[in-house]
Amino acid sequence: MTMHVLDSPGIARRVAKTCTAVGAVAAVLVGMTAFALPAGAQTHAKTHQPTPTYTVRTILSGKSLRHWYTKAGSKVRHSEPLADPDDITRIGNDLFTAFQNGVGPQGQASPDGNRDSTVVEFTLSGRLVAQWDILGKCDGLTANTSAGLVVATVNEDANSSLYTIDPSSGQVVHYSYHRPLPHKGGTDAISFYNGLMLISASAPGTTGAAAPKPYYPAVYVVTLNQANHVAYFRALFYDESHASAANGPHIGGPVRLGLTDPDSNEVVPGFEPRFAGDFMLTSQGDKEQIYVHVTPTGHGRLWVLDLSQSVDDTAWSTSWHGAYYAASTGDDTIVEIEGSFWPGTAFVAVTPCDANNAPATCPASGFPANYLGHLDMYTGHIDRVLVRGAALHPQGLIFVAF
Repeated sequence: MTMHVLDSPGIARRVAKTCTAVGAVAAVLVGMTAFALPAGAQTHAKTHQPTPTYTVRTILSGKSLRHWYTKAGSKVRHSEPLADPDDITRIGNDLFTAFQNGVGPQGQASPDGNRDSTVVEFTLSGRLVAQWDILGKCDGLTANTSAGLVVATVNEDANSSLYTIDPSSGQVVHYSYHRPLPHKGGTDAISFYNGLMLISASAPGTTGAAAPKPYYPAVYVVTLNQANHVAYFRALFYDESHASAANGPHIGGPVRLGLTDPDSNEVVPGFEPRFAGDFMLTSQGDKEQIYVHVTPTGHGRLWVLDLSQSVDDTAWSTSWHGAYYAASTGDDTIVEIEGSFWPGTAFVAVTPCDANNAPATCPASGFPANYLGHLDMYTGHIDRVLVRGAALHPQGLIFVAF
């Protein structure tokens, strides 16, 4: 699944530029709305946003890139094109994505024997800058901008670990978790928030009792020991933690979570009218998002927003002028989504076939392939965004202001 990054309060994940002057004015107006509408408000804010058609343009294709690999037990090197891009993040003027290259969710070799994902650095126009192979299936990728590092998790179902990549030196460091993950799964998306590294506890119960369980963490707070290359973790909250309903007939009332698929996570921009500055976890199969304010010593009240569709990444526009960049996984491409964007709009990568109620054979009737959607953060309803141009089946998603 991402952001991607908050290194201090009020700086949104996956946002590296501040709003333009016009965007800043809009942000102030939206912030005024936020003051009038706290997280538990009973009324729904209705924004009058235009519904334009956006243009999709391919800027990078995995088919034009290659990597070298060796099969297990062999010394012969093979080459293949890159495939299956997923998460996407940014440092400075460059973007980074991870091509999974057919590797399985527990690190199983692809049908041709490859066991490596490839992290690719490229410019906003799609020019290749650098690439690195890491062992395993990379499903979480983000940037620690304060340290100038890319952080990647591998194997979202089991046998998980993580890597840091220093783009300036090219150094790759592998970290193993200090003990087996107690949710019996893997790790996925990463956010940096209030000085903390937060990682989704994905695929709970893969190697143990089926989720949900009250003792399965949903999110880990992770620290890295650079001396011994060990990642230490503690639970932030759990798959069956108590929360409050953020929408629906019992809004504001108590609920108990029952998460079976913690996946992507983000940090909400500080100017959003609802959940401003919160950490957000998406439980993809459950069609839910969990919002919470996190401090170095704990967290506040959890809010659960029921969604009309399953989603992967969420990204917010921070300026009238900019573009969304998406990893179009089924097409092996990175695309730019061009147009004018209302500041504060939440776009999502809609993933109907990843819902818990999706049929075994998918896409199918009522369960189309991935598409770009617009999320109403008050109702949880998702509308399809109209696009034209190149094929778009988004998984990873990021907004870049110009």
